[in-house]
Amino acid sequence: MSIVILSACKNSNQSEQTDIPIAYSDHIPPGGNSWVVSEDQSTANITDQGIQQWVQPTTKINTYVRLNGHGELQIGLIAKVSEGSSTITVTVNGQTKEVVLDNTDYTVVNVGTFAVDKPGYQAIEIQGISKSGDEFASIKSFEIGGTATAKGVTYVKDDFYWGRRGPSVHLTYKTPQDKDILWFYNEVNVAPGQDVIGSYFMANGFGEGYFGMQVNSEEERRVLFSVWSPYETQNPEEIPEDYKIIMLAKGEGVHTGEFGNEGSGGQSYKVFNWQTGNTYKFLLKAQPSENNSTDYTAYFFDPQADQWNLIASFRRPHTATYVTRPHSFLENFVTQTGYIGRKGTYGNQWIYDTTGQWHELTQAKFTADATARKGARLDYAGGVEGNVFYMQNCGFLSENTPIDSEFEREPNGEEPSIDFSKLELQGIK
Repeated sequence: MSIVILSACKNSNQSEQTDIPIAYSDHIPPGGNSWVVSEDQSTANITDQGIQQWVQPTTKINTYVRLNGHGELQIGLIAKVSEGSSTITVTVNGQTKEVVLDNTDYTVVNVGTFAVDKPGYQAIEIQGISKSGDEFASIKSFEIGGTATAKGVTYVKDDFYWGRRGPSVHLTYKTPQDKDILWFYNEVNVAPGQDVIGSYFMANGFGEGYFGMQVNSEEERRVLFSVWSPYETQNPEEIPEDYKIIMLAKGEGVHTGEFGNEGSGGQSYKVFNWQTGNTYKFLLKAQPSENNSTDYTAYFFDPQADQWNLIASFRRPHTATYVTRPHSFLENFVTQTGYIGRKGTYGNQWIYDTTGQWHELTQAKFTADATARKGARLDYAGGVEGNVFYMQNCGFLSENTPIDSEFEREPNGEEPSIDFSKLELQGIK
C-alpha cells in the first residue's frame, strides 16, 4: 500500500524542490537492510530503530533493495537532526544528490529521483558532508517509489538478525541406494578475496552434525566439527545426562566443549590458519556403537604438512546410524559482513561403504534457508564449474540460482588414497 506524504525537502538540486505529494510504495527499514561499508564500522549505529550516532564524514552507509523493474526511483528519508542543520549526499547508480536537513522531529524528507537502467539490487549510499550538531542525522527509514518499483521490491521486512546475516545455501549429494556409508570425503577450496569474516565453508554435513572451516576474525580461522544432541534444546545446560554428547578423543591443539542457540550438543575446533587458494580435505566417519549409540570421528588434511589430523571423536547416545544425508553448506554468521559476497568450491566428493567400496558423488541438489525461501534476501547462487560444485551468498548479486535446482559435475574417477588403519585411534574401531 502506498503512503502519500508532502515534501519537506531542502535539496541542493533546485529543480527537484516541490510541494507536490509523492507516493512512496515501500518503507525500507535500516535495521535489516543497511550496513556501514566504510572501513571503520563503529562510526554509526544501525539497530531496529534505524541509523543513529552517525558522526564521521568518512562514514559510508549503504542500504540495499532489489528492484524487479527499471525506470525512475524516487527516494525519501524519514529523518531528523538533533540540532542545527546537516548536509548529506545520497547516491544511487552513480547519481548523487545533496540534501539539507534541519528538522528536529522525524519528517519525510524528499531526496529526489534517480534513473535505474535495469532490474536488480541497488545500493542507496549516504555520506555526511557537514553538520552543526553532534551527528549528521537519525534515520528511521528510507522511502522509495516510482516506476522502478512498480514490478515489486525485495528487502528484509522482519527477522532483521537473520536478514543481516544473509541467506545460507546448501548442496545435498545424491548417494547410491541400499549402501551403509561408513566414511564421507570432501574437498573445499576458497579463492583469494572470498574468505570474508563470518564465513563457514561447511564441507561434511551429516544428519546429526557438521564439519568444515571458518573465518572467525582478521586474526583467527578454525576447523570446526560439531554433533547435535538427540535432546532438542537451544540451551546445552538443559540436556539430561544420558542425552549428552560424549567426547571420545580429540586431536592436538583441539578445543572441545558444548554449544547452543542452533540446537545443542558437542563442539570441537582447532585454530588453524588455512589459506585461500589451497584445497583442504575433510573426512568423516559414522558407525553404530555400544548401547544404541553412534561414534562420529572427523579428520582434516593439512596439505602443507601433508598429513591427516584428528579433530575429534564424539559418541551420540540414543542413535544407531551410519552417515546419512551427506551435504555441504555456506553460511555467514557475522551480521556486520552480511553485505559482502563470498564463494567456495566443493569438489571430489566420495563415500566409502561398509563393504569396503568407494563411490564417487557427482550429483547434488541446491537449496537455501528460510531467509532465501521467503524472499527476504535473493543474493545466493550455486552450481557446477567443471568438476567441482560451487556455492556463493551475500554481496547482493542480482542473478541467483533457483532453489531446488539439481546439478551434476564431471567425475574425477580416482578414488581417495587413504590408509584408514593409520587414522584409527586406539580404542576407536
